[in-house]
Amino acid sequence: MKILIVEDEKLLADSIGELLHGHGFETDAAYDGETGMQYAELGVYDLLILDVMMPGLDGYELARRVRARHIGVPILMLTARSAIEDRITGLNAGADYYLTKPFDTRELLACVNALLRRQGAQVDELVFGNTSLDLDSASLIRGEQSVRLSAREFEIMRCLFQADGKILSKAAILTKVWGYDSEAVENHVEVYVGLLRRKLASIGSDVRIETVRRLGYHLEVEQE
Repeated sequence: MKILIVEDEKLLADSIGELLHGHGFETDAAYDGETGMQYAELGVYDLLILDVMMPGLDGYELARRVRARHIGVPILMLTARSAIEDRITGLNAGADYYLTKPFDTRELLACVNALLRRQGAQVDELVFGNTSLDLDSASLIRGEQSVRLSAREFEIMRCLFQADGKILSKAAILTKVWGYDSEAVENHVEVYVGLLRRKLASIGSDVRIETVRRLGYHLEVEQE
């Protein structure tokens, strides 16, 4: 699971990132609202944690813009404001939960896990066509046939399965799998997609990774 933290207090943002990383989550941090919006628009995050009080683009407006772009990722807001009016403003802006500072780290983790469960993020397998992706064993399975995937292959395959047939750009795959600051290039994605296509064929899957010129990739079920 990949989480974006948008918080202008760098020390707090990094502390939250370390906490979440210690519990198995991948995290990126942005220290202002404009940068946070650029990250959020990539569509690669499973959860956004937004501070309300930021200079320029604050958490309320950031949440509104995320929702206006039909990005359905869960949003957890952090703020020192505890008045009921502030909570209502945050929820109306598109937040799913509103956590008041200072907060107990156990409560933060509980909120994160609850929001991810609500989105159906905690599942054992993903299914497309006649093929499933087992999240515990990192294997593609079709009937009695199965094949193990490398770490990179698994992450790319999970992105494509979760997209559920929608087009996923190479840039989005690079960010999700290699990280926002990675020096990996689009050719890396192309190589791994080629490997995945061969593995799908090896188990007799009816799932195909289709290339959409200049846009990216999506999954299709091969018609007989």
